[in-house]
Amino acid sequence: MVNQVRRRIINAWCFYDWGNSAFSTTVEAAVLPVYFQKVAAAGLPGNTATVYWGYAAALSLLVSALIAPVLGSIGDYTGAKKRLLAVFAGFGILATALLFLVREGDWPLALGCIVAGSIGFAGAAVFYDSLLPHIARPEEIDYVSSRGYAMGYLGGGLLLAVNIAMVQFLPGTLGPRLSFLSVALWWGAFTVPLLRWVPEPPADSGGLGAGLNPLVAGFRRLGDTFRHLRSYRQLFLFLIAFWLYNDGIGTIIKMATIYGSEIGIGMMDLIGALLVTQFVGIPFSLLFGRLASRIGTKRAIVLGLGWYTLIACAGYFMSEAWHFWVLAFAVGMVQGGTQALSRSLFGVMVPRARSAEFYGFYDVSSKIAGIAGPALFALVGQLTGSSRLSILALIVFFVGGALLLGQVNEQEGIKVAEAENARLATIV
Repeated sequence: MVNQVRRRIINAWCFYDWGNSAFSTTVEAAVLPVYFQKVAAAGLPGNTATVYWGYAAALSLLVSALIAPVLGSIGDYTGAKKRLLAVFAGFGILATALLFLVREGDWPLALGCIVAGSIGFAGAAVFYDSLLPHIARPEEIDYVSSRGYAMGYLGGGLLLAVNIAMVQFLPGTLGPRLSFLSVALWWGAFTVPLLRWVPEPPADSGGLGAGLNPLVAGFRRLGDTFRHLRSYRQLFLFLIAFWLYNDGIGTIIKMATIYGSEIGIGMMDLIGALLVTQFVGIPFSLLFGRLASRIGTKRAIVLGLGWYTLIACAGYFMSEAWHFWVLAFAVGMVQGGTQALSRSLFGVMVPRARSAEFYGFYDVSSKIAGIAGPALFALVGQLTGSSRLSILALIVFFVGGALLLGQVNEQEGIKVAEAENARLATIV
């Protein structure tokens, strides 16, 4: 009976990945970038659509990065991780649904919706990720995190397949606009199991006592964490490494299709290739989880970063549709695995009582990286008149991140987290 309950909790947690990944695939990566350039931003000169898209991505990530740590602190203090997840997911779902209204020339509305939707998506992810250490034992955390990513690839891929059919067979702009609406419904439906079945971790005052205003308590807890950062040296070093290599990963995810569209690859090739990425990612995410158990989580991530370096080099020479298909397959081999293992490696070095707060820092790390990547992509494209050279800039992030990651001592980080768990338990 206990095993059945745990299985149901883990399945419910994974189904949120199944649901919200539709936003990543259809809205952020596949349909909207091309729809934005071909329809919403029709009439804008040169590569202006790509430039605007890059700056909008950077803006949404900046806002998310600024609010994530204090949101995490509030979630830990109030014991409201699930409620805050529901608020931010609802905000993102509403913004996604409003994309249905975007027609030719409506590029300001499209950018407003994608910025709002991305903020909702990122804010909810802080609380979703923070639940991982509470539902998964240390020895299974790599597997559970990888399974979540695999479920995300499957769920996002299935809906993307339906959306491709909509784009291809429905007249005019109806197909893309209905696909955006379907993402909102899909995301909302598969948020329900998590809200219903995953238990809310207990509130933790962190020694501040009860009764404080949640916002005040959130900032005080954040200040306490900053004062103790020296105690989390390995965790902090990992965040810097993650900041570097996730910059490259995030930029490839967000800019691949609009870059492909700029160099003349057709919409159906772009969307179809990204569908391949989704389904390739399912088995490879799970394989990365098993690989981590054999060679270690850190080494498995470094292996993925080496593969990403080769992808960035090949992307510079991309000129034909089949090139994009091959690179999409290659990305699918490592995208989910590197991100899932990064999430779980961070999770084993995080004190459970401060999980949302620390995953807020994790989210900041990924979002700061996301700011630099798309902004650099847009700036280089604006200065040179072509986005091709932007691809090569990603190599430094993969190599630099891998070198820093190699310096992380995860066993020391785990010991510090366990000591902090014990300390906070005596205070509570």
